[in-house]
Amino acid sequence: MTALLAERTAEVVAAAELLLAKRMGAPVKLVDPVELGGSGRTIVLRVRVADNAYSLPRTLIVKQVSDGALDSLDGFGAEPGIGSIDSAFLHEAVSYQFATALAQVNRPGPDLLAHDLDARLLILSDLVGGTRLTTVLQNSVEPAAGNSLMAFAQALGRLHAATVGREHDFTALMRRAEVAHQTEAITAQATAAISAVPALLKQHVGVTVPVELDEFAKHASRLFGGGRFRAFSPSDLCPDNVIVNDDGIRFLDYEWGGFRDATLDIAYALVSFPGCLCYYDLSRDRAQAMIEAWRAEVVGMWPQLVDNDLLRAKILEAQLVWVWLTTYWFLPDDHTRIAAVREHRLSVPRSDALISRWDTLGTSADEAGRADIAEFAHGVATAIEAQRLTKP
Repeated sequence: MTALLAERTAEVVAAAELLLAKRMGAPVKLVDPVELGGSGRTIVLRVRVADNAYSLPRTLIVKQVSDGALDSLDGFGAEPGIGSIDSAFLHEAVSYQFATALAQVNRPGPDLLAHDLDARLLILSDLVGGTRLTTVLQNSVEPAAGNSLMAFAQALGRLHAATVGREHDFTALMRRAEVAHQTEAITAQATAAISAVPALLKQHVGVTVPVELDEFAKHASRLFGGGRFRAFSPSDLCPDNVIVNDDGIRFLDYEWGGFRDATLDIAYALVSFPGCLCYYDLSRDRAQAMIEAWRAEVVGMWPQLVDNDLLRAKILEAQLVWVWLTTYWFLPDDHTRIAAVREHRLSVPRSDALISRWDTLGTSADEAGRADIAEFAHGVATAIEAQRLTKP
């Protein structure tokens, strides 16, 4: 551990001890910090509670977000889904508060034990013994990979079903944290993508977006701010933010947390996690099985989803808006923007990711009977591939 990192770690541990002391009413000693990663603006530690007189878990997770500004991504922040450090942290803190208030069986991830908004500090329960979904998918060992993806879809569905109609509770917490008046960065970026992507496709790959498809994309973007099937979405559902353990599937990193149309969450996995540069070869049979697993959990709340045509149409909308967004984020060869996205073992070159996402959209459009979208999506994938082959 470098001297600078050791100093930062000591500062974070001291801040966590102070916060817990205020919460418990007596000193708490935290020892044996282990760095778990995080981005350049965060530090995430696992610490051990030196004595357990206060009924704290044996180990805790401490996360602190540092000061500093994010470079601008067209005015909405440097990272996908992130507008500013303060806004991202406050959304995460509020989301953990909301999730921890759910019944134990419905909580999607670690419990929030304490937080300090001014210090940008979270203290969470430790999901002991878990494996990141990234590792499971990279190993591609069956039936583990398939079972984990099915469990992922079911966990999303249970969370959505448990949080339908509770948006007022989330909004009340947002008001208390003084962020209710802010536009979610992910929603703002989706709006920006609608107008930006046609120009990007024309400039970078020589493809013109038909007027009808442009209108369809505008309609689909409303899933972030409205939608018929609103429920709580915890996070950027990248496989690195998903833990597989004895309790099943658990979700981490709630910086995108909020209420939006639930079809966006299941579609996020179907187009291979568009907020990062992941790629996972999801077969059509596996994708359909995940949709069915998700539907089985939510159909009691949204009986309209019994209609197969409606379900396909709604998921196609969600897939299209994610592909629009991932194109907005990654089509420009912007090294600063791409460097802001954490790499892990499922990462691929940006062109590979974009090609696979447009092709997946095309296949889904074929299955939904939208030949116009299918033809355009496959055409974009072909154009990006041709552009890559002709580059020196």
